[in-house]
Amino acid sequence: MRRVLFVTATAALAASLSAAALAQTAKPGAAPPRYGIGRVATPDDIKKIDIDVSPDGTGLPEGRGTVAEGAATYAAKCASCHGKSGEGASFDRLVATDAGENFAFGRDPRLARAIGNYWPYASTLYDYTARSMPFTAPGTLSANEVYGLVAYLLSLNKVVPETAVMDKTTLPKVVMPAHNRFVRDNRTGGKVVK
Repeated sequence: MRRVLFVTATAALAASLSAAALAQTAKPGAAPPRYGIGRVATPDDIKKIDIDVSPDGTGLPEGRGTVAEGAATYAAKCASCHGKSGEGASFDRLVATDAGENFAFGRDPRLARAIGNYWPYASTLYDYTARSMPFTAPGTLSANEVYGLVAYLLSLNKVVPETAVMDKTTLPKVVMPAHNRFVRDNRTGGKVVK
């Protein structure tokens, strides 16, 4: 009997605590429960992770890089994965200029999707490289290194000349060969889907 009473009391206590917790979190506008870990993000914390770059170049940082500087960075930090000249190795090919007749990627699996024939915006190359490269230490490249890498890769893809200098002013002006192959989503109004 004592055992049944203990189990019943334990179950009742657990149910009571669960109900109290649900009631606390279910109130609209109420602060969620605090668990004693973490802290409020400071403006400096937010600034460190607010690194997105838009297609129009909004968000590009200060800095600059040349094709020659990018070649040196590429040899040291990228070639082992992407090949000596961007032809691909253990990771994706970065250099390709053939898009096939009528942008035939869906019909011709032999066509490689790469920077020079598939990417619609040069600023996306900066954004992706800055965030996720090199694979072994993502986000560790300086702005100057990323600008140099972007200049080098665009040059290998014959998008910019070997004398190109990339920075937050010149990079958004680069028009990629596949730019007009993508349709911008310009829908406005209507129900918001989340």
